[in-house]
Amino acid sequence: MADDVVAGRDAPDSEVPDAAPAPEPSAKSSRAGRNLPAALAVGFALGLTLVGSLLFAPKLLIGEVAIAVAIATWEITKRLREADVQVTRIPLLLGGQSVLWLAWPYGTQGVVGAFAATALVCMAWRLFDRGLSAQPRNYLRDTAISLFVLTWVPLLASFAVLQLQQPHGNMRVLTFMILVVCSDVGGYTAGVLFGRHPMVPAISPKKSWEGLGGSLVFSVIGGLLTVTLLLQANSMIGVVLGIGLVLIATCGDLIESQVKRDLGIKDMGTLLPGHGGIMDRLDSMLPAAMVSWLVFTALL
Repeated sequence: MADDVVAGRDAPDSEVPDAAPAPEPSAKSSRAGRNLPAALAVGFALGLTLVGSLLFAPKLLIGEVAIAVAIATWEITKRLREADVQVTRIPLLLGGQSVLWLAWPYGTQGVVGAFAATALVCMAWRLFDRGLSAQPRNYLRDTAISLFVLTWVPLLASFAVLQLQQPHGNMRVLTFMILVVCSDVGGYTAGVLFGRHPMVPAISPKKSWEGLGGSLVFSVIGGLLTVTLLLQANSMIGVVLGIGLVLIATCGDLIESQVKRDLGIKDMGTLLPGHGGIMDRLDSMLPAAMVSWLVFTALL
């Protein structure tokens, strides 16, 4: 993506927590506080890889999603364990992969079955991870957070794989990805140029209502064009999808922002220069995959 921006933001979702001092801007940093040239280069490379896969080898996307989900899950569990939250890392990594890969041959039944089985394994794993003779500590908290991670990352990502199995599935996935980028660019542009009124200052002080408006405009226009040109469908579906993705992408961004505030961190990881970690790029894409699946399943 162009920068670390999602609906309504004129700065990244990964602000420095309130207790930490803001870093001094560098010569290469944008108003978003990122190394803009690095962010653009990484975003362009990722986008080109995904678009190439969708156009020429759609099934490769399943492997790419699986790798991204594994890395994102590792990043989250690492950060949680640094905060002394003993999430069930191994069941989450292995079970998360089963949720994705069983979506390929078995569709929604495979997703539901793998999710339920992984949830049960997480509950049992945390019960006995200190041995049979030791009583688990913070069992309810740690298990609940493990199930939150399982839902947040692998389950939401599985909707991209489910869409890939549908008619013209590669174009459906490409459509929602383009609309998330439209939301990002519109929010960043309007936020930087016109942002004056904070939207949710308690969670993300640099997001503005003006940025949200820019995201809506860009995403609705993008929805009209992509649904009409890529899917040859009713353009009004593009309007519904554009509005829905802006709202859910904003929620996804705010959820990750609040998680990082709770943990007192700036980014989930450091793998992507100018962006942070893999999870810092998936925060809006994951819920957008679910909403686009709902819209396309209901209206196409």
